[in-house]
Order: sequence, then structure tokens, then C-alpha cells
Amino acid sequence: MSAETAVVVAITLVWAVSGGIHDAGTLTASGIASRALSPRAAILLVGVFGFAGPLVVGTAVATTIGSFVDLGDLPPEAALRTIAAGLAAAITWNVVTWRLGIPASSTHGLVGGLVGATVVVAGPDDVVWGLAALAEGRVEGVTKVLAALVLSPLVGLALGAVVLRTTAWALSSGSVAWNRRLRRAQVPAVAALSFAHGANEAQKGMGIIALALLAGGAADELAVPAWAVVLSASTIPLGAVVGGWRIVRTLGFGIYRLRPMHAAGAQATAALVVAATSAWGGPVSTSQVASSAIIGVGAAERPRSVRWETGKSILAAWVLTIPATAALAALLAGLLRTSGAMG
Repeated sequence: MSAETAVVVAITLVWAVSGGIHDAGTLTASGIASRALSPRAAILLVGVFGFAGPLVVGTAVATTIGSFVDLGDLPPEAALRTIAAGLAAAITWNVVTWRLGIPASSTHGLVGGLVGATVVVAGPDDVVWGLAALAEGRVEGVTKVLAALVLSPLVGLALGAVVLRTTAWALSSGSVAWNRRLRRAQVPAVAALSFAHGANEAQKGMGIIALALLAGGAADELAVPAWAVVLSASTIPLGAVVGGWRIVRTLGFGIYRLRPMHAAGAQATAALVVAATSAWGGPVSTSQVASSAIIGVGAAERPRSVRWETGKSILAAWVLTIPATAALAALLAGLLRTSGAMG
């Protein structure tokens, strides 16, 4: 492995940790807000089960992430710096939105960054848009990535509402003791969501590492080595330890007053959607799914009590993420190219 390849691998891990800070807050928000879990217990669950997820599940998502741009026509140095420019833009966006307490999608940022940098350095033809495949009934490339990212929060919103209404109906004559049971149920619910999240999220870093190894000439095909699986999995507990309390405040207290029933419903919904999308090989944003599930359970019970302004700011960040990171990555790649750093 060349020094430049090693640097890109290191930048990939930094991106993964910055996304993990976002997602630690996303995964723990409802459990902490409903007082089912202490922050320390929630972080422990995220760390343990988030680390285990990518070690158990395959690499379908990694293959999707590593194949939506084609840098094979570029010299190794230019290809690696294109990836670095995309990652730098995605990291910048993660930090900015974290500082603002907005649960933006780190996956959206990654996609926008890589597409923007690739278009500037190699041209739009080296982005695997997937439109031709779509006409043939197949979903691949950027089309598959966007389909997973757009559809998953919509499913989370609808399913969250259904789960809440179903649970409320089932417990309409239940006693107060059900609140204690629902609080206890959040331990396996957060564990399941963390496992599903880790299985999906860590694979994105694996996919970029595999792409960097291929672009830098350290591998002959797009494949994820065992050491990349372990390193990528390690970014989940590291991000959880660094913490995302700003995101917890937004999701746990800024959208709807969450009680055990709402929190358990949102967690179960998010875990199901993330797990199903991972099985399909689609890179999903846990932040998007968890946020939409919380909005869904709140809207199903009392729409007027949902803080829609917070939801609008989250939606605005989602809409802006891809164009903003694409523009920033294009600028960074252009500066590198002008300076001659890309050959």
C-alpha cells in the first residue's frame, strides 16, 4: 500500500468517526428522552452492538458505495486525491451540521462529495448514474444510492405512524405497568437498531477503503479486506464515545415529547427499515430514518404537538447536503488540479 493510499484510508476513518458522532446521538436520543436509558448505558449499547453489526453482516452495501464512481481511467495519484477531496467535503459538512445540532445524513454528504470531485476531475461519464440500468429494470450506481436514501425515511415516517397507532390501540386498556415494560423493551430495541445501523453504516467506510485500494493499485478488484472490516467497525463505538449530545437534544426533545411508547415505536421502526435496506444492499441514513420515525409517531398521536419547525430545518439540511458537499468537493478538487497536485 502506498503512502497516499494509506492517507486516504485514514481520511476515510475520520469521515466514519464524524458520521458516528452524528449517529450516536440519533441512536440514543429517543431512549434518553423517554428516560428508559441513561446516557452511559445508551452509549454502551451503541458501542457494543454497533461494532458487532458489520462483523456479522456481509458487504453488499460496501459494494454499492464503492462502485458508484469509476476512477479507473485516472492515474493513481489523481484518483486518490479525488476520493480525498470528496471525503474532505463530507467531513466538513458533518462537522458543520453537528455544531448546529442538525441530524444531517453523512451518507448524503459522502455521495455528494464523491460525485462532485469525480465530475470535476474525471468528468460526468465516470459517475455511474444508473439511468441506463434503470431503463432495463435494474437499480445500481447513484440511482440505487438515492433510491435507498429517499425512500427509507418515507417508509420510516409511514411505518412509525402505523406502529404508534397499533401500539396505542393494543394498550388502550393497559395499566401503567406497561410504561415500565416499554422502558425495559428499549434495551433490546436500541441494541437492534445499533446492530442494524452498524451493519449498514460501517460498510460505507469499507466501500471507500476498497475503492481507494483499487484506485491506488493496492488491489486488483473491488473487495473489502478483513482489516478494513475491523477498522470500519471500530469507528462506531469511537463515534459513540465522542458523543452527539447536540443531536440528542434535537431529536429527543426538539421534535415531540417522547414517552416510552413513542420511543419504543420509533426505535423498532428505524431498526426494521435500516435492516431491510441493508439486506437489499442500499446505503441508508440512520439519522434520516430515526428522525422520520419520531415525526411519524408524533404526527400519528397529536400532529399539533409536533415541532414542525424543527422538522423543516432537518428537511432543509437533507435537501442541501448533496448539492452543498458536491459543490465543496468540486471546489477542493479544482484547487488541487489547478495547483498541479493531481498531475
